[in-house]
Amino acid sequence: MIKKSSRRRFIQLTTGGIIGLTLGNKLLIRSVTAAELPQLKQNSPQAKALKYVNKSTIQSQNCKNCLLIRRDGSNSVWQPCAIFPGKSVNINGWCSAYAPQPA
Repeated sequence: MIKKSSRRRFIQLTTGGIIGLTLGNKLLIRSVTAAELPQLKQNSPQAKALKYVNKSTIQSQNCKNCLLIRRDGSNSVWQPCAIFPGKSVNINGWCSAYAPQPA
């Protein structure tokens, strides 16, 4: 039998961990520019799993319009993406995780 205090402690630690990972991930993404990241290869396992392509066939759906792109302030065609940590994606590309930015 689990004590109520143990459940509370578990929830507190889990919540704290999720918040810590989220903030840590955002700080990591901001500190790296696209020029420092290797470009995502379309034939990599993660890219294949999410059907990533460097050039979208759908005019209005591409990485530059995606909520997950992390602009680094440069005018580079390659930018960091939250879905592919440690890699840069082509802003004209697309993947199945595409999420449109709010208007």
